[in-house]
Amino acid sequence: MSAVDRRGDVARARRLVVKIGSSSLTDVGGGALDEQRLIALVDVLAKRRNAGHQVVLVSSGAIAAGIAPLGLTKRPWDLATQQAAASVGQGALVAAYQRAFGAHGLTVGQVLLTADDVTRRSHYTNARRTLDRLLELGIVPIVNENDTVATHEIRFGDNDRLASLVAHLVHADGLVLLTDVDALYDGPPTKAGSKRVPTVIGGAGLDDVVIGGTGSSVGSGGMVTKVEAASIANAAGITTVLTSAEQVERALAGEDVGTVFVPTGSKRTSRKLWLAHATTPMGRLLLDPGAVRAVTERRTSLLPAGITGVEGTFSDGDPVDLCAPEGRVIGRGLVNYTSAELPGMLGRSTRELAKELGPEYEREVVHRDDLVIL
Repeated sequence: MSAVDRRGDVARARRLVVKIGSSSLTDVGGGALDEQRLIALVDVLAKRRNAGHQVVLVSSGAIAAGIAPLGLTKRPWDLATQQAAASVGQGALVAAYQRAFGAHGLTVGQVLLTADDVTRRSHYTNARRTLDRLLELGIVPIVNENDTVATHEIRFGDNDRLASLVAHLVHADGLVLLTDVDALYDGPPTKAGSKRVPTVIGGAGLDDVVIGGTGSSVGSGGMVTKVEAASIANAAGITTVLTSAEQVERALAGEDVGTVFVPTGSKRTSRKLWLAHATTPMGRLLLDPGAVRAVTERRTSLLPAGITGVEGTFSDGDPVDLCAPEGRVIGRGLVNYTSAELPGMLGRSTRELAKELGPEYEREVVHRDDLVIL
């Protein structure tokens, strides 16, 4: 099957995740929700849903939808006002979606997620069960970050990464990222001579692509986060299409629009993908060259003898980054000891530690089943 034919993955997808950005849902001035733009999107997705396919919509726009009701002229930058805008706007956003989907005989269900819901394993599996059940019941889940109480996502993130994790969470067959740019270009889209990149296969070919930042005063993400999101989805074996909201119908039909990101090679297990992309490291372990080779080449567990330094404060079971001597992150894993215990164990064999401290100290620092190479 050719790379272009992989767009058919989206056209055939039994379960599809679609992400829409704030700038694609608001008016030209960026101050209010544009319900006509929202209805245009819903008309396409409802047609898809009523044809027997399952659709999950990851929608930004809560903060943007709250801008006008709060009497603001642009997206606020202080956290408290962002959260106030999200509190006012989230209700308006979901109400608009219910009206639009309701016109097609469909019901929506609001799912608000925070970082904990994709970084703590128990939350993660519960979110999966909830979304699966909504889809089984014929509901269209409307997923958004819980901006009213979240902190990290509002300051530094956006819904692109969330959409890719949701696609992984629900075992989607395809992911469509909708933005205000119709594709990935090999340079700034507004610059003369910049050309559309129609296909990205396993990340190859991106070295010569100049990826810019945020293009909208309403949204919080840029092209970098969208490429990263596509990479996360590809790691789960999910074909991803990046295009504009205006091209959504053609994208869902498998036509040659936007940029398709094609997964290659073997896909990571659910646990490995969770470790790599849905966890926030609580600390760092510095490894000597021998331990780096053992972990990356022989895929062994990490033992205390190969660790030269400990950074951060963490408990046993927390995710930590594993770093080469120069500080480069090579992997991530769940640590079996606290940051207080580890310093006294560095450079020592498990046999020696067990003899001195007890048999419970014969275990690995990070077991290979709880470790992913980045």
